Amino acid sequence: MNSIRDDFRALLRVLVWYSKRKIIYLSREFEGLKNFVKDVLMTGRGVHQKRFWHGTMLGLVSVGILTSGVFGGQSLISSTFPGIGGPDPRFAEAFEPFPNGPVISGVEDPRTNISEKPRSEIIDYEVENNDTLSSIAQKFGITSDTIRWENDLKGDSIKPGQILKILPESGVSYTVKSGDSLESVAKKFSAEQQPILDYPFNDVPDDLSLKAGQLLIIPGGTPPETKAPPKPKPQPQYLAQGPSSPAFTAPGGGQFIWPAGGTLSQYFSWYHPGIDIANRSAPGIAASDGGTVVVAGWPDGSGYGNRVVIDHGNGYTSLYAHLSNVYVSPGQAISRGQLIGQMGSTGRSTGTHLHLEIHYKGVALNPLAILK
Repeated sequence: MNSIRDDFRALLRVLVWYSKRKIIYLSREFEGLKNFVKDVLMTGRGVHQKRFWHGTMLGLVSVGILTSGVFGGQSLISSTFPGIGGPDPRFAEAFEPFPNGPVISGVEDPRTNISEKPRSEIIDYEVENNDTLSSIAQKFGITSDTIRWENDLKGDSIKPGQILKILPESGVSYTVKSGDSLESVAKKFSAEQQPILDYPFNDVPDDLSLKAGQLLIIPGGTPPETKAPPKPKPQPQYLAQGPSSPAFTAPGGGQFIWPAGGTLSQYFSWYHPGIDIANRSAPGIAASDGGTVVVAGWPDGSGYGNRVVIDHGNGYTSLYAHLSNVYVSPGQAISRGQLIGQMGSTGRSTGTHLHLEIHYKGVALNPLAILK
């Protein structure tokens, strides 16, 4: 037993001695190699300078090609960081300028024609050969009267080279003066207050105050000196089907009734994805179709105010906003025609009315095309 222990100790001593000798040997060899490399680099740096720089540049170019997606593919880096090689994924779906959805066939669209992209500013347009007032109006999705009023034209006569101011929306523009209010401006231009408030580029604060010098777009407005024809009060059912269109069947078989009676004070547009039904008597609001309540009340600081949102279970949802009272609660089953609230003026609202939106699979549809 003692001999085995002595042999083991002797082996350990040999291993320690060998390891020390090996480390000393390797250290000397490493120092020699380092000195040799240093001497080569110091004596040959002038000779190899061009090769060194050329190799460095080729390496940088190779890295750039591999990370830039030159060969038709998006690189890992460009697909990882927002703003490189494509739209920022954080904001790619934050704003949909045209919530109208696809054009619904089989029904006359009662909306005013709109331009392809919304714009906030008044632009200058130089009249070209063969241009007419109506063709320019159609090109920009506004009425001929809008161009005529903005440019003080007495008739339809225009000539090539003439510069015309083009509003972003049908109506008139107005620079706010001291003492003006939203109500007085709307009255001056024979317009409704709510469309002025809802127009996204007017930047009217929640307290509805106006600043002197502020430029407003008055949708649907007419100049004070122009005697506007009396505004028609269309029957909702007539507009829903169109003057000569057959009965319309909504996508997915949805059947919707009118939630309240009143006057249509604002129509569907790219910046107003619904319709407004005004009625000073503040009637009760009925569910346009049966379903389950998913929102009831004023859960946030949204301009919708008190609202009810109903999921109809077939891809459709409907929203009823600016209510003064809410009669239902989230999770409650609702039948078509059941009272869900009372018309009011909560949120960003200028008067008693109902804002109605109907969505199909997340896309806002024109309620006038499907209400019965």
